[in-house]
Amino acid sequence: MNVAVPGAVARYFEADARRDPDAIVALFTEDAVVTDEGRTRRGAEEIRAWREGAASQYQYTTELLGAEVADEDTVLVTGRLEGNFPGGTAVLKWRFALADGRIRQLEIAP
Repeated sequence: MNVAVPGAVARYFEADARRDPDAIVALFTEDAVVTDEGRTRRGAEEIRAWREGAASQYQYTTELLGAEVADEDTVLVTGRLEGNFPGGTAVLKWRFALADGRIRQLEIAP
């Protein structure tokens, strides 16, 4: 990863690259919310189901293109995914809201 991001955000992308749902779920607060592909998941159980279901359907790599710390609790990341999903490449934006060093909200959008 060539883009500098705060601890929990860096660990999220590292765990994602390893396809490690346990490590990913551990990064979120108990009441965390994830919005991806128009669906919202709340809490550890739904976030785990997302990581083991929809988010694991395809093999892909993520190249981080840029990051911005919007304020002390919000990090915006832009990256490119390449893999065996329809279209083969996608540029996505991740908006992380942090609380006490953990992720309390994640929004993923094109």
